[in-house]
Amino acid sequence: MPYPRRRFERRAGLNHRLGIAGRARRHGPEIVDGGVVFNLWAPTARLVELLEIGQPPRLMPRDDDGWCQLFSPTAHAGTRYQFRTNENLIVPDPASLFQPDDVGAASEVVDTAAFRDSILYPGRPWAEAVIYELHVGTFSQEGTYAGVEARLPYLRDLGITAIELMPLNDVPGRHNWGYDGVLLNAPNARYGRPQDLKALLRAAHDLDVMVYLDVVYNHFGPQLNYLHLYAENFFTARHSTGWGPAVNLEGRDGAFAREFLIENALMWLRDYGFDGLRFDAVHALKDDSERHFLIELAETVRHQLPGRRVHLMLENEANQAHLLDRSNGQARYYEAQWGDDFHNALHVLLTGENEGYYRAFADKPLEHLARSLTEGFAYQGEVFPLHDAPRGEPSGHLPPEATIFFAQNHDQIGNRALGERLSKLVHPDKLAQAMALVLLNPHIPLLFMGEEAAVETPFLFFADWTGEAAELTREGRRKEFSHFKAFSTPEMRARIPDPCDERTFRASKLDWSSIDHSPASAKFRALTTQLLTIRREKIVPLIKRGFVSAQRKLLGDPGSGGIDVRWQTTRGDILQIVANFSDHPLPLPKMVAAECLWRGLAVEAGALLPGDITVTLAEA
Repeated sequence: MPYPRRRFERRAGLNHRLGIAGRARRHGPEIVDGGVVFNLWAPTARLVELLEIGQPPRLMPRDDDGWCQLFSPTAHAGTRYQFRTNENLIVPDPASLFQPDDVGAASEVVDTAAFRDSILYPGRPWAEAVIYELHVGTFSQEGTYAGVEARLPYLRDLGITAIELMPLNDVPGRHNWGYDGVLLNAPNARYGRPQDLKALLRAAHDLDVMVYLDVVYNHFGPQLNYLHLYAENFFTARHSTGWGPAVNLEGRDGAFAREFLIENALMWLRDYGFDGLRFDAVHALKDDSERHFLIELAETVRHQLPGRRVHLMLENEANQAHLLDRSNGQARYYEAQWGDDFHNALHVLLTGENEGYYRAFADKPLEHLARSLTEGFAYQGEVFPLHDAPRGEPSGHLPPEATIFFAQNHDQIGNRALGERLSKLVHPDKLAQAMALVLLNPHIPLLFMGEEAAVETPFLFFADWTGEAAELTREGRRKEFSHFKAFSTPEMRARIPDPCDERTFRASKLDWSSIDHSPASAKFRALTTQLLTIRREKIVPLIKRGFVSAQRKLLGDPGSGGIDVRWQTTRGDILQIVANFSDHPLPLPKMVAAECLWRGLAVEAGALLPGDITVTLAEA
């Protein structure tokens, strides 16, 4: 039965005497002198109780906006707790800072403020970024933060300057990519405790390696997300996404959701000390407010963390160049966007594949690739064939470092039915050509874990759903590839690994014995290190000087020939890349009188051989 109102008023009076009433509202627990203040926004719940382990249930006073707040003198760091709404639903804190026993169990109070370093790591200039994307659970056999930490010297020696962790927010089950999180503030307990995550960052910073984190704000996972049961205003029916109801970012209720997400970004950057964030699929953040959420987010981070090198990155199918604008040479909002256009065009040229989203780049892949290299985006307002609608904004005014280029990443490998890497799809010469192109152009490069050694370990889509969610995931995966020729029959589709089978997760773990001992891996790793040395010594100084122009020409057949691309710096230096993607020699174009930084294959007078790439630099 409901609590009598006089008990509610008595508890509210206690909080007023303790100085809690009128306190600035925040999401999650706050450690204060003498105890902990617990906070929950539950506008559609009749009443909320705090269930602190070892203590009797206590009603939480609430205000007219649905904020419930209670001071507990018995709570401290390490205290376990839950909330009970409407007398029967027991839930974790949606702003939980740690879930030791999975997302459906009790939350734990963590003093993340104690993680803040008194002497801050200064970070590195964005021009120096060489990003290495990894999944903590599959990067090492341990599948832990400590497993990543043990390999940091290897990455540093390779030439990596930043690691990017795939999402850490807690999800149900034993393994998941992380993009279906339900508790955004709680780093996944399968990888270690929050203190272990902080130890990883400190170890990376000691080696002058930055650490970025991938975060997901556009949707929540399908299982054990209780927000809609007591805070249904957190979501809106005005918009939808490919993953379910859209997060509500508009109006009065939307202000609470915006605050929740911005606090999350600040926690990772301020408390744990992450050097940057990559925001997943921001085109799905639907917001018709006068000041878009993405602008508010970036401006708040810049304002709250002055003087820090914080790098903010986007995945944005909409190719919104205005989010990457510069002011006095610095990013106003976001440093860069993932360059999917570059990847898609390059993949078509390397593999000849033209199904799925590659269809939008198969008509003129050389032009798409060359335009991406010189202007950032291939689609800048033209009609995108897959959507039959315009896509993108003009981006030619942006510097090259406003886009992040890659030949592989978690999506482009893992969203294949069998999770094959390029090392399984193309000849080693083409693989080397792609690596040279990614690492020696003036855009920011990104490698996916194991790519540096040409590993053949697949990276598959995996999750640990149960019941209906598991079956829907299996069937959805098969339907997703049903229109591909290789999976056109039920028998062929049956070959697709079951995402919810633990063997799928285990098959995706990197084989470090091969990386450490295989002669083929050692040879390709040496190539990667050599290219990264050239980048550090020759390309990075050009980026820091700034580029003022770029030109492109197509060589041979427009459908499968080559490219001749040049960039010029403010000082007059000229960087030139020519590459042959065809299966026959091409006449070597006129080269600038310059130092040859890279020639991929044996020199043949006046010819550019198939699979070749030549990079030259004429310094002013």
